[in-house]
Amino acid sequence: MTHPLDRPVWSTLTTRHAALAVGDARAWRIDPTVGPFAAAADASPENLSALAALLPADEEFWLVEGEALPLPPGVRVTREAALDQMVAEAVAPPTATFEIIPLGDADAPEMLALATLTQPGPFRDHTHRLGGFVGVKEEGRLVAMAGQRMKVPGFTEVSGVCTHPDHRGRGYAAQLMRAVGGAIVARGEAAFLHVYPTNEGAIALYKTLGFRRRRGMDMQIVMRG
Repeated sequence: MTHPLDRPVWSTLTTRHAALAVGDARAWRIDPTVGPFAAAADASPENLSALAALLPADEEFWLVEGEALPLPPGVRVTREAALDQMVAEAVAPPTATFEIIPLGDADAPEMLALATLTQPGPFRDHTHRLGGFVGVKEEGRLVAMAGQRMKVPGFTEVSGVCTHPDHRGRGYAAQLMRAVGGAIVARGEAAFLHVYPTNEGAIALYKTLGFRRRRGMDMQIVMRG
């Protein structure tokens, strides 16, 4: 690994999110109530076997790597996709005319419901505890949100960006990303994110916010069997 973002899952679970990591020096997974991400130390048979041992029979692991590692015996890919990793050292500040509010434990049921409806990526009961989530409410109901996910030294991921289908087209996503990205940059870090390279509309938006493509990544969703 030449850069911590080349292996973001491994990097986050061995540094700033080590308290959420389950496993040992051979392989780690994040607390399953927070997310499905996992990584082996490297492609050695011993470490790949340790990764497989962390995978329950009825669950999925999401593997995000600069280069895909070989799969352990008894583990199969259910989905694989290319990703673009984008980074921003500066993010344009919010210009919202609506209120952007911090979200926390009290908002967790609504956050999970919104993420389940819109599918911005894996989101579980305690994903919000990764921190930095903000949102927009209309008539007391959460209609849009964004937050932070993987954290490695010097970098934090913008993630969980979603808007209820009935409330799209109002600029919520862009403004929430400005708020989240701005908070990351204000700490002296750079913001990063992952996007499908075919999602040209999202990529165009991210570029206006200050993100640039860093490199291509490989994402695999794997299960036993």
